[in-house]
Amino acid sequence: MATKPLTRSGAGNLKKRNDWVTHLALCIAVFLVSAPLIFAVIKATQVSSDVMSPKLLPGGAFFDNLKSVWTTAHLGTYMLNSLLVSVCVTVGKTVLSLLAALAFVYFRFPLKGVAFALVLLSLMLPTEVLIIALFDLVSRDLKWANTYQAIIIPFLASATGTFLFRQHFMNIPTSLADAARIDGCGPLRFLTSILVPMSWNTVGALSVIQFVYAWDQYIWPLVIMQQDDKQVVQVGLRKLIEVGGQTDWGAVMAGAIVTIIPPLVVFTLLQEQFSKGFALTEDK
Repeated sequence: MATKPLTRSGAGNLKKRNDWVTHLALCIAVFLVSAPLIFAVIKATQVSSDVMSPKLLPGGAFFDNLKSVWTTAHLGTYMLNSLLVSVCVTVGKTVLSLLAALAFVYFRFPLKGVAFALVLLSLMLPTEVLIIALFDLVSRDLKWANTYQAIIIPFLASATGTFLFRQHFMNIPTSLADAARIDGCGPLRFLTSILVPMSWNTVGALSVIQFVYAWDQYIWPLVIMQQDDKQVVQVGLRKLIEVGGQTDWGAVMAGAIVTIIPPLVVFTLLQEQFSKGFALTEDK
């Protein structure tokens, strides 16, 4: 039995039906991913007595909850501390990663391959594994406990940034480096005048990653920082949850919503660079 070929109108209807299925699946996926955030926003607008109830209608207590957490829990101070730490870590990691990638690509030195392999190996060592040795070094040897440098300097080195910039620099024609060398351009001048302007997308992508990473730091600041006036926002939010007492969950939810604004702003401002920085098919 011969099958009847699809007409142009039939093929168009099939394409529209497939598009509807695709859009429906995407809408469901977006809703599932954003459901926790939507739930937190709704609960942030409710009074404390309604937060623990199954009520899912928005209330009118958001600004009261925010005022409570801002004044009594000093959320503003914590956010300023986190902003300072995140900016310093982001700038420091970017600069050091650029210098390290410059050395790995354009310099010759003994055991360069081994050194880069050790850099990649450090990606497999999370901070939690090194936290005891790092605590002894920072608090006992360097005497940096309860200082900003204790939560900034240990995170300035970035194996991820070094790897990203190295791969990007390797895609830049070597003729540029040869021409710069003939013109008497030094390594740092070559980096700042040629490589950095050609690497803004990679710089933006790394900045987003490192800012969010530094903003979300919790375990290390909790261990090394004991002064509340220098504590970061993630630890500050944890202090809102009273152990064995009555917790104002509406204020906690309002504080959590406010604390995601700075990383969201950074990602919004650098989303184009973030996307292009990881686009393997981008034209160089």
